[in-house]
Amino acid sequence: MWSLKKVLPNSYNILIISISSPLLIGVYKDNLLIEKIESNKKTSEILLKILMQLYEKYNYTNIIYTNGPGSYMAIKLTYITLRSLEILKGINFKGCNAFDLNENKPIKAMGKLYFIKENNTIITKKFDEAQEQRFKLTSMLSEVTILDDNKPLYILPAV
Repeated sequence: MWSLKKVLPNSYNILIISISSPLLIGVYKDNLLIEKIESNKKTSEILLKILMQLYEKYNYTNIIYTNGPGSYMAIKLTYITLRSLEILKGINFKGCNAFDLNENKPIKAMGKLYFIKENNTIITKKFDEAQEQRFKLTSMLSEVTILDDNKPLYILPAV
């Protein structure tokens, strides 16, 4: 686990939920949510623009993003954007599990398949009725489990 204790006091951290619409971005100061940004635009169109505007305003040093499960395209685009910022600006980034940000509810995979978390294992399950996709930024960053790895979590459902 990546410990938030390594983050300096008065530093800013960003949390990105890009695996579903709307795109949600939170700015955290000393572990507390101080600004929330929501966009219905595509991740490819808006993510970098928002992150650059926030960098000018807050000069953040750490980003946490939902590395899965969820929209593969959004996960890939977010990872590539964050990897570029890491190389160009030295901004660290880590992944977090999407289930921490939707109260462990099913996450859309494809068709009628959804990802679910069962006994700390992520599997797919078919639902005849569409499941609500509601993600939210936590008020405190300490409520999110930060993963050791920043690589995308790709779980391909059986077709």
